Amino acid sequence: MLHYTRIRVYENQDLGLDITDEQIKELESAIHDIDFPSAAEHEKKVRHDVMAHVHTLAERCPLAAPIIHLGATSCYVGDNTDLIVLKHGLDLLLPRLAAVISQLSKFSDEYKSLPILGFTHLQPAQLTTVGKRASLWLSDLLMDERALSRAREDLRFRGVKGTTGTQASFLQLFKGDTSKVRALDKRVAELAGFDKRYLVTGQTYSRKVDLEVIAALSGLGATVHKMCSDIRILASRKELEEPFETSQIGSSAMPYKRNPMRSERCCALARHLITLHANAANTHAVQWMERTLDDSANRRITLAEAFLTADATLLTLLNICQGLVVYPKVIARYIAQELPFMATENIIMAMVQSGGDRQVCHEKIRVLSHEAGAVVKQEGKDNDLIDRIKNDKYFAPIIPQLDKILDASTFIGRAPEQVTEFLEEEVYPVLAKYKNSLLEVEKPVTLNI
Repeated sequence: MLHYTRIRVYENQDLGLDITDEQIKELESAIHDIDFPSAAEHEKKVRHDVMAHVHTLAERCPLAAPIIHLGATSCYVGDNTDLIVLKHGLDLLLPRLAAVISQLSKFSDEYKSLPILGFTHLQPAQLTTVGKRASLWLSDLLMDERALSRAREDLRFRGVKGTTGTQASFLQLFKGDTSKVRALDKRVAELAGFDKRYLVTGQTYSRKVDLEVIAALSGLGATVHKMCSDIRILASRKELEEPFETSQIGSSAMPYKRNPMRSERCCALARHLITLHANAANTHAVQWMERTLDDSANRRITLAEAFLTADATLLTLLNICQGLVVYPKVIARYIAQELPFMATENIIMAMVQSGGDRQVCHEKIRVLSHEAGAVVKQEGKDNDLIDRIKNDKYFAPIIPQLDKILDASTFIGRAPEQVTEFLEEEVYPVLAKYKNSLLEVEKPVTLNI
């Protein structure tokens, strides 16, 4: 409050109000000397947080007491402060998000050519690559970076607007001189670090602003939940794992357990972050006319929780991305179970090119595939379709080609090239914006719990 009182006093003096240098010096001397116990006692009496501090400051600065809070309303202090806090909060979160993007981009590039079983409907589908799947997570994170950056750039300052946003009190102070009111509004915003201000407000800045910021944070929560859910599924298949410390205990009862607790924590936090969007939307929806006070207690919880939750989520996610472990042999074993079925179309094409009849070949493959499927499902054995094909004399012309036909790298399409293009054209330009800050925020993250 003292800081914004000082800003406004400076400008009021420059614009011709009767404010002395001694009053300004007295206020400056009190900036870091706030009597919080006294303010608490005042608040018990007046039941108003801002006025409690006005009285406390007036006691500390008797010369300046007559001009403290002159023409202002409590939202001059509270709302302008909140806007600065939102701006600074986004300035902290964006580099942390960039660090996650940076780490994940390295992982995506490293494993862009490693085939892995793709899933649709959570059922085995065609192959993709480990890096290509990670690029999908990256793509969502880039959307979040854009949304958070846009929310930050859209933030403006409330400035000096008075009780209902009309600036009537300031117009009276300046004896009807509109140009001075406008100059004060503009200059106060600039001194607070904003080059833009909301030209029209009620008593408060629109709670739509809070909604836009929390919507971006909530969207980040959805991204993290999807990504970490994927990691948890992959961990259950032992294809990929989050970091696991040497002495870490997964279960008090089952010593062999390696639970993806970091990813689970991210999902838990992300779910909370997602739910805050509805809260902010409802708060904006019930702000009647120029304002109601039922936003106040809610915002004090929601805004802080949104930023703290996002920060904890990104820190944990960065720790995960810094230590993801891939198990290529496990991945290859899963591919070996499904690839024979995926390769049947290629086998049919090879047989036709060797002089076979497409319909006859299709029927033979159908019968052999069902037999192999029964062995897998009913007997719990490995997929033996290729052995069955090798043992059928009909397929003799293509036996020498089978190894080439079954090469997993021929089933991943342009996945490696897609990852490279995506990183070069979309990811790296974004990371370039954070080049300096990444040196600090990309340092290894240590989690104590």
